[in-house]
Amino acid sequence: MSLIISFCTFAYIILKLYINMKAILLFVISGLMIFASCVPARQFQDEKERRERCEKQNLDLQASYDNLKISNQEINEQMLIMQKELTAIKRDTSLTNNTLRSLQSQYDKINELYQLLLEKNRELLQGNIVETEKISTELRLTQERLQKKEDELRQLESDLNAKKVQLDEMASMLALKEQRVNELESILAEKDKAVKELRDKVATALFGFENNGLTIEIKNGKVYVSLDESLLFASGSWSVNAKGRDAIIKLAKVLETNVDVNVIIEGHTDNVPFKGSGQVKDNWDLSVMRATAIVKIIVENSNVDPKRLMAAGRSEYLPVDNSNTSAGRAKNRRTEIILTPKLDELFQLLENQ
Repeated sequence: MSLIISFCTFAYIILKLYINMKAILLFVISGLMIFASCVPARQFQDEKERRERCEKQNLDLQASYDNLKISNQEINEQMLIMQKELTAIKRDTSLTNNTLRSLQSQYDKINELYQLLLEKNRELLQGNIVETEKISTELRLTQERLQKKEDELRQLESDLNAKKVQLDEMASMLALKEQRVNELESILAEKDKAVKELRDKVATALFGFENNGLTIEIKNGKVYVSLDESLLFASGSWSVNAKGRDAIIKLAKVLETNVDVNVIIEGHTDNVPFKGSGQVKDNWDLSVMRATAIVKIIVENSNVDPKRLMAAGRSEYLPVDNSNTSAGRAKNRRTEIILTPKLDELFQLLENQ
């Protein structure tokens, strides 16, 4: 009997030790989990700051593009005004030339009359004094008229020379404006051509995906690749599925060979509140995590320079469908990859103007 009691006592002690060890193990695991949760929080803060920088850079790029279009329009308007002024100056110059010729003819006639009166005056010096005084008066008046015509002629010549100088300056300025407009239009045409070629390359690479949850279009001089949530993610998840990963990798290969293209990845959600826990708590967090997941796939599976990539979360605040229906919300749950050709050459041209 005592042997059984001793055995039970020993078993009780072993069981108590086991329970204590389990509690200690749970305590250690809990501590490790608390410590591990700090790391994603810092990473989330970094991604949030990077998203804000990306949004600012995107706004700056859009503003630069709009300013470029306004500048081109202003130069065209200035050219029209200068062309009108040039036409008016040419017309005024023609009228001035006609007036100058008319005055020159009048001057020649008056000069002939003056010479005739001088001759007559010499003939009549010994004649009638009254007639001589009359002729002298006429001669003086003729001299005054002649002087007046000479003054008018000199003034017209001066005005004509000034008009010619102004005409030359206007023609030079107009030629310079035309050259700058032609340069701008040439560069814009090249950029438009490059954007279209980039769109064709992307469409070729993603041929099997287009119109199957993926659309490609050109807006504001950029190529927009829009991928539905169903192509990339499960509902409420930021883990890219196999089909979406394949599409992103194919797109990354196109970006490898087009180094003059910057890439913005924007995550978009619908307006249904996301109730998460941990590092992802709402639609803002979810949109950022999805954009970041796409960036990581591109970096890990291609030689694309990470400096060209920007990840941004748009949450629910940039919908493409405001119907608030199930179909409309499905359209809003998307990821947009925005491909923007670098505009350094255009910016430099504008700065030099």
